[in-house]
Amino acid sequence: MKLGKVEFCHFLQLIALFLCFSGMSQAELSRSRSKPYFQSGRSRTKRSWVWNQFFVLEEYMGSDPLYVGKLHSDVDKGDGSIKYILSGEGASSIFIIDENTGDIHATKRLDREEQAYYTLRAQALDRLTNKPVEPESEFVIKIQDINDNEPKFLDGPYTAGVPEMSPVGTSVVQVTATDADDPTYGNSARVVYSILQGQPYFSVEPKTGVIKTALPNMDREAKDQYLLVIQAKDMVGQNGGLSGTTSVTVTLTDVNDNPPRFPRRSYQYNVPESLPVASVVARIKAADADIGANAEMEYKIVDGDGFGIFKISVDKDSQEGIITIQKDLDFEAKTSYTLRIEAANRDADPRFLSLGPFSDTTTVKIIVEDVDEPPVFSSPLYPMEVSEATQVGNIIGTVAAHDPDSSNSPVRYSIDRNTDLERYFNIDANSGVITTAKSLDRETNAVHNITVLAMESQNPSQIGRGYVAITILDINDNAPEFAMDYETTVCENAQPGQVIQKISAVDKDEPSNGHQFYFSLTTDATNNHNFSLKDNKDNTASILTRRNGFRRQEQSVYYLPVFIVDSGSPSLSSTNTLTIRVCDCDADGVAQTCNAEAYVLPAGLSTGALIAILACVLTLLGRYCLQCLLCKSSHTTIGQNFFLFLFIPFENICRYSNPWYLGHRAIYDHWPHFPVITQKNYQFHFFKK
Repeated sequence: MKLGKVEFCHFLQLIALFLCFSGMSQAELSRSRSKPYFQSGRSRTKRSWVWNQFFVLEEYMGSDPLYVGKLHSDVDKGDGSIKYILSGEGASSIFIIDENTGDIHATKRLDREEQAYYTLRAQALDRLTNKPVEPESEFVIKIQDINDNEPKFLDGPYTAGVPEMSPVGTSVVQVTATDADDPTYGNSARVVYSILQGQPYFSVEPKTGVIKTALPNMDREAKDQYLLVIQAKDMVGQNGGLSGTTSVTVTLTDVNDNPPRFPRRSYQYNVPESLPVASVVARIKAADADIGANAEMEYKIVDGDGFGIFKISVDKDSQEGIITIQKDLDFEAKTSYTLRIEAANRDADPRFLSLGPFSDTTTVKIIVEDVDEPPVFSSPLYPMEVSEATQVGNIIGTVAAHDPDSSNSPVRYSIDRNTDLERYFNIDANSGVITTAKSLDRETNAVHNITVLAMESQNPSQIGRGYVAITILDINDNAPEFAMDYETTVCENAQPGQVIQKISAVDKDEPSNGHQFYFSLTTDATNNHNFSLKDNKDNTASILTRRNGFRRQEQSVYYLPVFIVDSGSPSLSSTNTLTIRVCDCDADGVAQTCNAEAYVLPAGLSTGALIAILACVLTLLGRYCLQCLLCKSSHTTIGQNFFLFLFIPFENICRYSNPWYLGHRAIYDHWPHFPVITQKNYQFHFFKK
C-alpha cells in the first residue's frame, strides 16, 4: 500500500508523539497544574490547549535553534489575535517561543548530565487586551540522553595483593566504573569489563569487575608484582560504545613455600684459646627465599663434641646463627671441636610440607689456637696464719704456679707492693716461700691481703696473679688499762662504805676465751684509811669510802693507784691512778663545788688563765704609760687616758672609775653591763657563765 504525502506526514507525527510519551515519566505528567488528559495519540488537550513534542535531544550542535515543540489553543483562529507567552526554567535564555505560532525552540546546547529536564509555564493572551484566554499551564521539557559520557574508574588506579601459589579463581580485587549517562534509557550506561593487560595471569568478570587469578602456582620468588590494565565499555561492550581504563598493581604476598638451605655443607673457624666466655666464635646463615616471618629461623646443635662448650642462638634482625663460647677453651686440653648444626623455619606451612623438609644441617669445625698464657697458681687463694710474736725472717707459707704452655718453663715470684706498702713480707723469687720482713702487730693490722705475681722467666710480660690472706694470731702483749678517764668525786659528808665509783678495764688483745680482769689496790695504797676497792668478779670493781667525812680545806684531791691484771699467759698488769676530788654536795649528794679554785674563780676560767690575762693587761698598761711619758707634744696626763679597773672576784664584774671616750664614743654608755678592758685598739671581754 502506498502512502500519499499527507498520510506520510501523519505517520511521522504519530512516531514523534510515541517517542515523546515514552520519554516522559508519569511523575512528570502529574506536575502539570492543569492536569491535562490524552485525547489522541498525536495531541494532548485540556479545554482548548493543544501541544506536542515535549523532549529534545542533548548535545545539539546545529547552527539554527533546535525545534522543541508547539503550543496551540483552539481559541486561536490563526488571525493573529492570540499571542503566546513562555515563563519558567530557561525561558527566554534557553527556550524561546514564537508568540504568533506557539513554536518553541532551544537556543543553546543542552546537556542532560547538567540538567535532565526543565519545568515551564505557558500562557495564551488576547493580543489587544493582553488578557489570558486560557488558564496558565505548566509543562516539562525533558532532555533526551545520548551516549556522550565514557565510563570512569573513580577509585583508580588500584593496588591489591594476593598470596602466591593461590589456586585459579582466587579473588584479588573488584574494580568499579561509573557512567554519567542515563541508566534508564538505552544502553548508554550499561558497562562491561575486560582485561587489556595482565593475561594469562589474571582475568576479570565482565559484569562485576572482580579480578581473579587465572594461573595456578604463581611464585613470588619468580615474579612478585603484576601490572594489569582493565577496560570498562558502555553500550554493553558493543561497537560504538565509549570506554575508560584503569591500572591495577597486583603484588604477590609471601607464603612459606621455601625451606631453608645452608649455602655450604661445612664451615671451619679458628679461635684463640684465650677468647673469653660469651665471645662470638662464628656467624652462619641458612638462606631462605621467603621473606618476613616466613624466613625466621631457629638454630640448634644436634650433634658433635661441643655440647656444653658452645651454644648457638639466632640474631632476630639478620636471622643468623651466632655461635658463642660457654666455657673457657684450653688448647692443652682439646685442640678442635666439631658441631652439627640444624636450621629450621620457625613456622612451617602445612600446605607446602610436600616441598620440604623445611630444615637443613651443616657441619662447623672449630680449631682452638694455642696462646702463650701466663703462669697459673695451684690455688686461687692461699690462707695462711702467723703469730704476731714470730721473728723476722720466719717462714709463713709457700705458693706455687706453673706455666700451662710448658711444664719445664721456670716461674719467678714477687709481691705486688701495692698490696704490701709497709713491706711486712718477702717472697723467694724461685721457690715461692713467703717470710716475714718486719715485726707484726695484730692490734695494728689483723689480716694482710697480698697479691703474689708469677711470671715466665723467658716472657716476663705474661704475669699470673695469686692471692694470699695472712691472718695474724694474737699473743698477750698488751696490759689492761682503765676503760675511760674517770671523773671521780666524793662528798665532804660521805659515810664509810659508800660506793663512789665503779671502774672497768679494756685490753687490746683478743684471747680466745675472752678477757678476765683482776682489780686490787697497790701495796702502798692497801692500808690507806680513806678508800678501799672491791673486785666484783665481772671485770668491774667498786671504789668505796673507809672514813666518815672529808674536808676540802685539809685535802681537796686524792690519788688512788689501782692494780689491774689480765688472764693471759703470761699475764700482764698495769697500775692506773684514779683521781678523786672532794666536793661540797647538796642534800641529794650532788656535787656543787669541788676545790678552792672554784670558790674564787668562775667555772669557765682556771687560775692559769686568769694569771695570763692579768699579765697581758699589765703589759698593755705599762706600754701605754711609757708612750705617754715619751710624748712631748701631749699635755694629757695618765689619769686622763688611763682607765682604772676594779676587780670584784666574787661578782666577776669590772667597772670604770672614770668612764672616758674611745674613738669619740662613750664606752660606758654602750656597754654598761659588760666588763671591758680597753687600751687604744685592744679590747678584752670577760663573761660570767
